[in-house]
Amino acid sequence: MKLSRSIINLCVTCAAATAVVAAGAEARNSQRPNIIFILCDDLGYGDIGVFYQNQRAAEDNLGVPFFITPHIDTLARDGAKLPQHYCAAPVCAPSRASLLTGLTQGHASIRDNQFDKALPDTHTLGTVLRQAGYATAAVGKWGLQGSAKRASAETNEKGSVPGWPAYPTKRGFDFYFGYVRHQDGHFHYPKEDKREVWEGDREVSADLDLCYTTDLFTARAKKWITDQTAARPQQPFFLYLAYDTPHAKLQNPPCAYPTGGGLQGGVQWTGKPGAMINTAKGTMDGWMHPDYANSTWDNDHDPSTPAMPWPDVQKRYANDVRRIDDCVGDLLQLLKDLQIDDNTFVVFTSDNGPSIESYLKEAYRPTFFRGFGPFDGIKRDTLEGGEREPTLVRWPRGIPAGSVDDHPSGQWDWLATFADLAGMPPLAASDGVSLLPSLTGRGQQTPSTLYVEYFNNARTPGFEEFAPFHRGQLRGQMQAIYLDGYKGIRYRVKSADDDFGIFDLSRDPQESHNLAGDSKFAALQSAMKARVLQVRKANASAKRPYDEALVPSVANPPAGEPGVGWSLFHGEWPWMPDFRTLTPESSGKSKQIELTLAPDDKPFGVVFYGYFVAADDGEYTFTVETDTGAMLFLHDIRVIDEPMKSSTGEFSGSVRLQAGWHPLRLLYRHTKGEPRLKFTYQSAVRGLSKFSAENLRQTAK
Repeated sequence: MKLSRSIINLCVTCAAATAVVAAGAEARNSQRPNIIFILCDDLGYGDIGVFYQNQRAAEDNLGVPFFITPHIDTLARDGAKLPQHYCAAPVCAPSRASLLTGLTQGHASIRDNQFDKALPDTHTLGTVLRQAGYATAAVGKWGLQGSAKRASAETNEKGSVPGWPAYPTKRGFDFYFGYVRHQDGHFHYPKEDKREVWEGDREVSADLDLCYTTDLFTARAKKWITDQTAARPQQPFFLYLAYDTPHAKLQNPPCAYPTGGGLQGGVQWTGKPGAMINTAKGTMDGWMHPDYANSTWDNDHDPSTPAMPWPDVQKRYANDVRRIDDCVGDLLQLLKDLQIDDNTFVVFTSDNGPSIESYLKEAYRPTFFRGFGPFDGIKRDTLEGGEREPTLVRWPRGIPAGSVDDHPSGQWDWLATFADLAGMPPLAASDGVSLLPSLTGRGQQTPSTLYVEYFNNARTPGFEEFAPFHRGQLRGQMQAIYLDGYKGIRYRVKSADDDFGIFDLSRDPQESHNLAGDSKFAALQSAMKARVLQVRKANASAKRPYDEALVPSVANPPAGEPGVGWSLFHGEWPWMPDFRTLTPESSGKSKQIELTLAPDDKPFGVVFYGYFVAADDGEYTFTVETDTGAMLFLHDIRVIDEPMKSSTGEFSGSVRLQAGWHPLRLLYRHTKGEPRLKFTYQSAVRGLSKFSAENLRQTAK
């Protein structure tokens, strides 16, 4: 076996890169909105009134228990409902990592159950919005800090906590208050439960007597918003508010929620040790909302027998969700009081489906309220119940009230969306697209890439509400792809050749009727098997049975002249932009990758696009040498990333390719000095790689 190293040979596509009109253009010409992203923990699609609980209430059946979320429901009334919005993975750590970095689980470095693993030093929601001039804050649960060791209050530099390389203030957030460790977020009274809460570089739990975390995080968020607005009213802000409820230890708050909301009412931050918030009174785990304290239901569906009290664990769950609802109403009132509600973009969602955890003697079952909604699956399932999230967006200045955005999308799309809102170019380093066109009704919406992979060696619960073949099924390696209006899903994956179950979610949201056996779907089955290999890159920390599979080439090889297409852009960007969303200064084609048309002494960017022909099956290693920054994509695989800090030098990436043609994009940006871009590859094949006019052809128009 010999290694060959050659200058890249490409086949050009004649069509120039499509320029997408960003719906955020109008936003860039006006005052940029504040952004609040509210993330709940293990809250199911069916746990919100406008998504499912209101339907249960409308049945007016004592045998169908329900609860309400009146304040959260106003987000749907005043904004948009996203009924087909997905998390990246059905458990918190990878889901939150993908959200923050704008990556699907095909490219994220935190996968499976890698709790407390360091979020990589890359662009995040925080870094992008801070670069755009926003004040940034994270309040609540983090769980992506790196070292799981307990840190002391001593610091080695201001604002830096030893042993936590990915502390929030090191990942783009100016301010942080909350639980750093994943495990701490399972408990909701930090001082009494002996959990650490950090504010900046200080551990502050000693002062947090009787502070219930939903209230605590809301009060601290309100104070930060109020202080920020008073001190810098012209500066927009971004708040990432990550609740640790309703999951794990289903603890009740200590007292009733204060009346009103906003500046004068609701929960308030007092700043007094021992009474840090105004709800730090009453009895730990002691208060139940009167709507649920004495609730009963027809447990045997027989009106002639006495109704039974709700199980305590179910009361607790409804109580915890209602407390979140109170807090959301409180925050919305604050925005009104500060006269910024019209131009604040608020997102409400959850990190994954409902769980069966309670940390109590009595297990929690999401069947009582059907927290998984009309779907099958829960947390740790890639079925719809584990992945589809109750998502609402409110922005009175830009989103029509009462609208429904039913195009499939994912939480990795928010990075591109927020960049668009802030007037910044979308990042090439993100798998997401801006959702502003579909949310606002202005512009052409680019379809989202919907891909999920996850491993869990337990079984789906055997709930009788689930389709028979879902009950008790072993999960193992799971994978899901959304393609051509259908969902492909497979459990217990053994190889890349395993068939997908194929489901039409518009008609079969429960995924109970598998279409894969119908010969009409044979082509889609093949397309799904190819697509899942064309949108991901293997990660050694989360091995998959399809990691060594060859990425399929395109079915129909391009025809035409040898060469490469290019588009040139003038400008300077803080990161490699997704040039497909920008309008080029000029476009053309060349027989090789070269910078002969680079403007003199001006910042510029260029994208080269075409097809690379792999002469043989096997691994290919691509290398770019650059003065500023470069990225390489084959299909939608991010083969070479632009480093966050130093993007000068030589960078390589490897991918296993099937012999044949593979669409390629090479992105380059230059700021000053002498432009430099060298692009080479290595192929482990028998003998030398040979290229000729016969296998390098330009595509026809």
